[in-house]
Amino acid sequence: MAQVRLQKYLSEAGLCSRRGAKDLMREGRVRVDGKVVDAPCEMFDPEVSIVEVDGEAVGKPQKLAYYMFHKPAGFLTTFDDPRGRPTVKPFLDKLPVRVFPVGRLDMDVSGLLIVTNDGQLATRLMHPSYLVPKIYLAQVKGLPTERELNLLRTGQILILGKPAAPAKARMIKSGPNKGSLELTLTEGRHRQVKRMCAAIGHEVIRLKRVSYCDLPLPANLAAGMTRKLTASEIRHLRAQVGLEATPTKN
Repeated sequence: MAQVRLQKYLSEAGLCSRRGAKDLMREGRVRVDGKVVDAPCEMFDPEVSIVEVDGEAVGKPQKLAYYMFHKPAGFLTTFDDPRGRPTVKPFLDKLPVRVFPVGRLDMDVSGLLIVTNDGQLATRLMHPSYLVPKIYLAQVKGLPTERELNLLRTGQILILGKPAAPAKARMIKSGPNKGSLELTLTEGRHRQVKRMCAAIGHEVIRLKRVSYCDLPLPANLAAGMTRKLTASEIRHLRAQVGLEATPTKN
């Protein structure tokens, strides 16, 4: 077998995205034939070399697989936590192939995650330049006014000193001292929805992602469950980030 780039190999093995593979190497967690490798561009021959991550051998690249996962609240979007908190790993370990989440949802946030072992697709979906839309339902304290919602819509909110991109925002339900907002974002900054709502004076009580890249969370997909993406859904995701409808190599 010809030599391949280590970063690409780790991604196609279903371990992580290409960006995640780079992080693993920078953290000194990747070895080839017993030697720590921290350069993403490192080339090697998988037919003669042994690749390990955290001391465990990494198998050959798998057939590409694509799922949607309804993440429950109360779980970290990671496979390992040094503090022993619950993660999404037990849910995704049930799948027949090794996959990883595209992006993250906070521990207390529920909703739609795309999970796959297609590292190229995952990397593009997470890159801010592709403006992938994500829709959230946020229950907040108090009732936001139209003026406050316009601050979200016009990009007048600062997050850690940097303006947040304009978001679509509308009130969908109101009750005593609380309201429910639908927010559409094309950024994915850390705790962004919560910080944007806090900036207009309305703390988020509950948050759920109900759509990702125009794919809605199915009403019949219960929390903790997964389902395969259809061929048309896969084509849609790839087209949104400028990839061919069908991967050239499985």
